[in-house]
Amino acid sequence: MEQLKGLLYKLFIIVAGCLFFVVSVSAQRKNRIGHEFGEFNELANRAGVVFTMPDGFKEIKPLNSDETSFVYGITIPGDEFEIWFDIRPFKASQIAGYRTSTNPDSVYVNWGKNQAAAFSADDNYFARNLPESTLMDYNADWGKSYFIALNDSPYTRHYRYALLITLQKNHTGTIIAVCLTNDRGADFFQNINKARNCIRFK
Repeated sequence: MEQLKGLLYKLFIIVAGCLFFVVSVSAQRKNRIGHEFGEFNELANRAGVVFTMPDGFKEIKPLNSDETSFVYGITIPGDEFEIWFDIRPFKASQIAGYRTSTNPDSVYVNWGKNQAAAFSADDNYFARNLPESTLMDYNADWGKSYFIALNDSPYTRHYRYALLITLQKNHTGTIIAVCLTNDRGADFFQNINKARNCIRFK
């Protein structure tokens, strides 16, 4: 009988511990994701995009100017590092494409270039196509990256550098993510790596 009581007590401790863990994780997730997420998630669904908040990050509101438009942001608390996102479903790009008489699936190229130019000091940025292996990770068809020396601007919270990434999936949508930092060393790329799996096409 005493043995049975001991086993039941241990089982109670294990179950209580599991419940505490679930409640704790749920509370942490609520603290990290706020009201901005609903609008962003709706836009992501329309563009065939999946987003998961990466560990160690929390939601922030991006700043926008007349030349930049971002709908969602995340940051590592206590670190000088932020990522801002914008998403365009294919239908929105289709409208823009028709207005400019271009293929709507190629609109992402101009979109990325325009955002990089708006951020950069004297067009001081380096662009390159993303390799096929990276595109496969995000289920994308095309992509480019831009490493940018930023203008000193309140709209970028006076950050000094940015890595802007565009990803596009044919007939589905386009993602833009801009990673902001004051340090272009190893820590910057380690922080990017922590969030590298947070967004992708379905």
